Amino acid sequence: MKKFLWLSSLMVVTAMALAACGGGAPACEDPIGCVEVAPDEPIRIAYMLTTSGATAFLGEDSIGGIEIAVSDRGEIKGHTIELVGEDSGCSAEGGQTAAQAVASDTTIVGVIGTNCSSAATAAIQTISEAGLSMISPSNTAPALTDADGTWQPGYFRTAHNDLFQGRIAAEFVYNELGARSVATIHDGSPYADQLQEVFASTFVELGGTVTAQEAVNVGDTDMNAVLTSIASGSPEVLYFPIFEPEANFVAAQSQDVPGLEDTILMGADASLTASFAPDTGDAVVGMYQSGPFVSGDAYDEFLAKWADQIGGVPPSGFHAFAYDGTNMLLDAIDSVAQEGSDGTLSIGRQAIRDALTSTSGFNGLSGNLSCGETGDCATGEALAVFEITQDEIDGNFPPTAIWTP
Repeated sequence: MKKFLWLSSLMVVTAMALAACGGGAPACEDPIGCVEVAPDEPIRIAYMLTTSGATAFLGEDSIGGIEIAVSDRGEIKGHTIELVGEDSGCSAEGGQTAAQAVASDTTIVGVIGTNCSSAATAAIQTISEAGLSMISPSNTAPALTDADGTWQPGYFRTAHNDLFQGRIAAEFVYNELGARSVATIHDGSPYADQLQEVFASTFVELGGTVTAQEAVNVGDTDMNAVLTSIASGSPEVLYFPIFEPEANFVAAQSQDVPGLEDTILMGADASLTASFAPDTGDAVVGMYQSGPFVSGDAYDEFLAKWADQIGGVPPSGFHAFAYDGTNMLLDAIDSVAQEGSDGTLSIGRQAIRDALTSTSGFNGLSGNLSCGETGDCATGEALAVFEITQDEIDGNFPPTAIWTP
């Protein structure tokens, strides 16, 4: 009888222990917690991207890259991968709202996002405090990976840092075009303001002169006052790394401002889109743009998958970075997930961050990626300068890369 009671007590204790650790899930020893995935549940990752409004092309571009990466992977340790998403827009308000929604969902294992640096700047603390890791395919503002700036633990990006893009744009203008004077326009966003500042300071370092650094507001349509002010300095090049539709208005209206007739126009990846040239017209023929540049056999295979699975061609330049970021996240999940006796997974949140931080020599579509302590994983090698021709106005995209650093 005593033996029977002892066995019964042991069975109860064992059952309680199994229940306490999720019925076979490994005990969580991660310092900031774990996501537990039951045997019949998917591994859930989220995107926070701009999927509405004038910048929706960026979100569509990134989502395509994410979906192809998920499709390529299929599953991790017997679990399917589920993609859910929030529209972070291209604003601080959108980024904060999306971050709150994602952070409140404790089943999310990791995040791909945001597209715009303004959204990331607002979202980064909420995502970090939730213990999540977020990898951006297109945030480029330098402050986001600056330990003295807005960086927070858990933030990474596969996109280039604009410390690279601003420098190569200035070097192209000074060394290749032979220009010695420039003016800039930004829209107050972290992306545009920081990028034009890197461009301007590098141009001065090279020996050039910056005649003006002006700003417009998102939503402005009449750019004549700003353009007239800039024209008084007679710059040889006008650099405006801003989004549509403001970039369209600047380019089109510059042609009618006395003093800017011979000024060379240059934009950046914000306007390196399929719609920019057709929507602006003849004013952009001969304009230059800096932005992402990816090539090679693996990339050609990716484009074939895009045509087959999504249709057409990517609408912007960051799809390869989204594909790489998703694969890095999935690799990290696969490497740290602890599997229980019943197939339940325990995925440590800090473990994911540590795995991403230690990423080195990752062979991505956008180049070899190695992550630093504050989340910069790209080297800036996947950049080029493009020239807009009549072909782009006629609807052909992307334009031809004419110079690489």
